[in-house]
Amino acid sequence: MNEETVARTTPRLVVLGWGNDARGDDGLGPLLLGRVAALDLAHVTTIEDFQLQIEHAMDLEAADLALFLDASVAAPVPFAFTETGPRDDTSHSSHALSPEAVLEVFARVLGREPPPAFVLAMRGEAFELGTGLGVAATEGLEAAWVFLRPLVEAPDGEVWRGKVTG
Repeated sequence: MNEETVARTTPRLVVLGWGNDARGDDGLGPLLLGRVAALDLAHVTTIEDFQLQIEHAMDLEAADLALFLDASVAAPVPFAFTETGPRDDTSHSSHALSPEAVLEVFARVLGREPPPAFVLAMRGEAFELGTGLGVAATEGLEAAWVFLRPLVEAPDGEVWRGKVTG
């Protein structure tokens, strides 16, 4: 199979990574996203931002699978990999949304179910302005990359469901 054939038969994956590398462990999402982008895979679109916004719902329009990457103080060490879906999240403003709220906007605006979506939340502990990535976060980033790389290279929602950690 040539690269063009593989690109047509491999599910289209949109990966959104968000956070702020000027705030220590908050940079985990963009750092992992950068590794995904460096693979330069034809079936993968990567999108980086400081936070999720309603406009990101439109970025998922042509996706067969969606993946959200972020740091979290609530995630277990080193990370959690979960499936998620649309949910009205009225606790957030329209300028800072959860993945579930982005998927809800997708469903409401496009009038159809969003693609299967997963969240990889890496444990972060230090989010102070001007701090670097902590040792534990660095180790978690490495563990997340080892876990995630084969999933991104051959995306399959059913396989991903079997890898859910929580």
